[in-house]
Amino acid sequence: MADDHTEPRPRLRATSYAVLGLLSFGQELSGFDMKRWADWSLKFFYWAPSFSQIYGELHKLEELGLVASRLDENKNVQRKRGEREKRVYRITAEGERAVSAWTTEEAPEPAVLKHGIMLRAWLGHTADPAKLREVVLAHRAQSERMRVLALDHAEGAAPVPEWAYPVAVLNWSAQYYADECARADTLLAELDRLAAKRRRKPKRTT
Repeated sequence: MADDHTEPRPRLRATSYAVLGLLSFGQELSGFDMKRWADWSLKFFYWAPSFSQIYGELHKLEELGLVASRLDENKNVQRKRGEREKRVYRITAEGERAVSAWTTEEAPEPAVLKHGIMLRAWLGHTADPAKLREVVLAHRAQSERMRVLALDHAEGAAPVPEWAYPVAVLNWSAQYYADECARADTLLAELDRLAAKRRRKPKRTT
């Protein structure tokens, strides 16, 4: 009888799989490349990791055999005096199996909404109405910038067949930020109504 025993899959956080996933598109990447790729896509919907977070995850993934690395010996790259050789990383076959199993089999964690702007609006009775309106307007402007940037990144990546799924998520991200702008407009109208009501309300005397 064949031995059906298989090694249990390592317990990793979703952020570990996000870093592992950056290597799943078939390219060797340096930590700098991975930071750039994360800022190009992941930051719109999940996470904008720092360099220290990326390298910390890579160290752990390499210890588990899910990632392998080597020094980049490209002789055509001009390095500054004292600059260290670049280390590049690739996903291993075990890493590919792990990320595929996680994507397919693991129950996704619920999406969590922790909206600092809405927390301030919720406490609007303690705020200066004009200042609160400025906060929401700034949030709307930032959401519009993110919408435009996500669309720009999606259009730039669209010609690359391997990036079809990231492009779909970038388009989703652009729609998310468009919806956020619309929700901000609705909230601004409501804040204006509440501010007018506060102005009409007689002040309480002690």
